Amino acid sequence: MKKIYDKNELSFAIVWIVLYVVLFSVAENISTSIGVIKSLTAPVSFIMTVIMYLWISKNGLKEKYGLCKFSGNVKTYLYFIPLVLMATTNIWLGFKLNLSILETILYIFSMICVGFLEEVIFRGFLFKAICKTNVNQAIVISSVTFGFGHIVNLLNGRDIPETLLQMCYAVAIGFVFTIIFYKGKSLWPCIITHSVINSLSILANAEATTVTRDIISCIFLCVVSIGYALYIIKAEGKKIIE
Repeated sequence: MKKIYDKNELSFAIVWIVLYVVLFSVAENISTSIGVIKSLTAPVSFIMTVIMYLWISKNGLKEKYGLCKFSGNVKTYLYFIPLVLMATTNIWLGFKLNLSILETILYIFSMICVGFLEEVIFRGFLFKAICKTNVNQAIVISSVTFGFGHIVNLLNGRDIPETLLQMCYAVAIGFVFTIIFYKGKSLWPCIITHSVINSLSILANAEATTVTRDIISCIFLCVVSIGYALYIIKAEGKKIIE
């Protein structure tokens, strides 16, 4: 792994993306066949998270990939209130236990790991590999790749309209997360928000959900994400490229 990283950081990022997508898709399908949601996904995501964290720590890359203290002024970032609004969107229409207690625990545990893995892969490995030559390009590629990567959910049984909406707001969320990391130097606000968004999705009141409400939620997440990102850029008083 270190040899690939030293040779080409972009190739290293791509390897992690492919590895993540393949392992999670296989784990999801096997979990479904077993009959217990996330039964294999949970341990797989945990193992990958531990391996990734230990590798970053061992090679002294925690600061480079944002596993460090937030360096920005929290007040300037509006105390991350927009992130709280984004994180709680899934339960605005109420919440309920949609799975068994065991499956809910496995799901939330998996999503906490997913929040860490996806942020480090897309905002860390991929963004940092590209931004060495072009920051604007890195921001766009990191955001779009993250969003369009959710198309893999179609392979795991998700509906097409739901997946398309998810891809749309994921691009916007990826954009604001990238800006937060680039300006604040820490991935933790992004990791925590990402994990909460994913975890609360399983507690959403599915009976109160309609296509119209899904579209409204998508628009809300896009507007808040893009608006917050532009606010941060303006508040910092600098161009994106420094």
